[in-house]
Amino acid sequence: MSFLIGYTSLLLTLQVLEKLGRTKSRGSAKTPSSSRPLFLSPPFVNASLVKGSFKTIVVLPKYVDEDEWLAVNVFEFFNYLNLFYGSVTDFCTTSSCPSMSAGPGVEFYWIDHTRKSAKLSAPTYIDYVMTWIQNLLNDEATFPTKAGREFPSDFKQTIKQIFKQSFRVFAHIYHNHYDKILHLREEGHFNSLFAHFISFAKEFNLLDKKELGPLEELIEVMEANGHFS
Repeated sequence: MSFLIGYTSLLLTLQVLEKLGRTKSRGSAKTPSSSRPLFLSPPFVNASLVKGSFKTIVVLPKYVDEDEWLAVNVFEFFNYLNLFYGSVTDFCTTSSCPSMSAGPGVEFYWIDHTRKSAKLSAPTYIDYVMTWIQNLLNDEATFPTKAGREFPSDFKQTIKQIFKQSFRVFAHIYHNHYDKILHLREEGHFNSLFAHFISFAKEFNLLDKKELGPLEELIEVMEANGHFS
């Protein structure tokens, strides 16, 4: 679990430095001449806190209820992703990110409660996502915390929707703000969090293959590096 300690120590440091206004970067990270995305370019694509597989830490532990395991992990993934996005949020604005994009030709539209789609700026879209997930986590009927309360019958479907939206936030950060991730020296931590997230999604079938397009090549590299086996 040393990589989890790594997530925590980095993010606590970022929070402290952010409050002091002293968050330091290592200078400008330039896009390679081939215009290949930074997150797919060596050495960044292989940056990781973990050199082996996440398989052993995502499998359902013995004697643990699956819904409980899903709930605990969703809570952790949400908190870490929220903190990582917080570290680049000053650069994700309505002017710099007028749409929720994730690479050439990829835009995500928000679907409201009436099933109408709306094109939103990335910061607005992500705010909606994070607020929606936070409200679900706080909803006792969806994420019961009291003894004797059962998870709803559609709980796994809710988890799939959370993973779908969380993946879109990952994709937006990778395609639009990875240079800031590099400036803050977060790439090993962020890549490890994403590999952990995908490994968990694979283990419990939480993401459809068609959803993975914006980061499919990165996932293939991580698979080749043995993160999922």
